Amino acid sequence: MLIRLIHSEECGELGRITVEAYRDLFEEDALGAYENELLDVDARRLDSEVFVAVDDDGTLMGGVTYVPNAESSMSEFNDPDGAGIRMLAVDPRCQGVGAGRALVEACIARARSQHRQRIILHSTPIMTTARVLYQEIGFVASPELDIWFDDPSNAEGDPFHLIAYVLTL
Repeated sequence: MLIRLIHSEECGELGRITVEAYRDLFEEDALGAYENELLDVDARRLDSEVFVAVDDDGTLMGGVTYVPNAESSMSEFNDPDGAGIRMLAVDPRCQGVGAGRALVEACIARARSQHRQRIILHSTPIMTTARVLYQEIGFVASPELDIWFDDPSNAEGDPFHLIAYVLTL
């Protein structure tokens, strides 16, 4: 498998993979307004870097958005020494072969090359496999950075919880 920056002609495919992976995870037919953000890989590339995993046959397996600093439009953090990871997604047909880990490790290498001090990411309670991966790599839960969103579409009225994790470099 090869990890590299996305090519412009692959943006539509990665958007499709990302939505499919998130729909599969959340068992939803539609993800509301967030679905449009997941699909718009070109927008992610404006001030962030999108890495993809490609198998030996050239098939796109998944991707991740590396957020280089707090000033990026993709940032969910305000740490001046931090970088971020967003929208990690692996095609459900390619899961379990290490693509997710390789994509996260590419982001870690990029952050180190830019002399960032930390990487911050957010996950959800339902993303159990991803959270285990993050913890295996060395990310630590940081509840003080958690984000809560009120979701009017949620019948129970519970806010949507993004669990923060930080890796000190």
